[in-house]
Amino acid sequence: MTIATRSLVGAMVLLASTSAFAQDVGPQPGAGDVGLDAPRQVLFVGNSYFYYNDSLHNHTSRMVGEGEGIDDLAYRSITISGGSLDMHPFEHYLTPDAIGYDTPFDAVILQGHSAAANSESRTARFRDAVVAADALIDESGAQTVLYMSHAYAEGHNSYDPEMTANLARVYTEVGAEVGALVIPVGLAFAGAYEERPDLELHMEFDHSHPSLAGSYLAAATTYATLYDASPVGLEYDYFGRLDAETAAFLQQIAADTVAEFQGK
Repeated sequence: MTIATRSLVGAMVLLASTSAFAQDVGPQPGAGDVGLDAPRQVLFVGNSYFYYNDSLHNHTSRMVGEGEGIDDLAYRSITISGGSLDMHPFEHYLTPDAIGYDTPFDAVILQGHSAAANSESRTARFRDAVVAADALIDESGAQTVLYMSHAYAEGHNSYDPEMTANLARVYTEVGAEVGALVIPVGLAFAGAYEERPDLELHMEFDHSHPSLAGSYLAAATTYATLYDASPVGLEYDYFGRLDAETAAFLQQIAADTVAEFQGK
């Protein structure tokens, strides 16, 4: 089987698993449903999936600045390489002046370990960490947001065609438990691969971390979710590093994924 054929088969399997997930759950809450209105001060907490390719928070803030015309954005990202959420000292992060902000964040985005849905113990660890963090985030006056990470690509030692659907279930279930907004990045990756199996959204050397295109798609999905807005038509292309056709395609995938996820 050729690489192209394997990619196409993988995309078809992803489509089947994510379609089954969509049938199992109803429409998910949007920004307005959780009381999030054009957040200006946002904290991203995660691991290397965030900081690859000039960091997700930078791409997202540039999209928001262009699309929403907000010129006083204050985004901060704190990551631990290979880290899980329970490794982060949230109480410190949320203490005024501790990390350079004297006012509360509007939203705190949580990204769990990439293998959070790979076993019952990992899922329980993720769930417990989110519940604990959410209590502190809520007390601070911010809104908890969950970043549904993407699945490993073929070639990874832990590749599983059901991983996208498993991550989607875990994030939506935990999100519902704590009343969090969920950013469906994993579903956006699956949707992009369905339409363009040849597109490289993962780093080819490890089949895990996002490529530049992957980070761009993640940022567009984050923007669409946080601001209840479509990224379609944005001129931002990481200063010419992403071709216009690919950028437009990823913008549309992000918009469509969020709309479908939220039942719009």
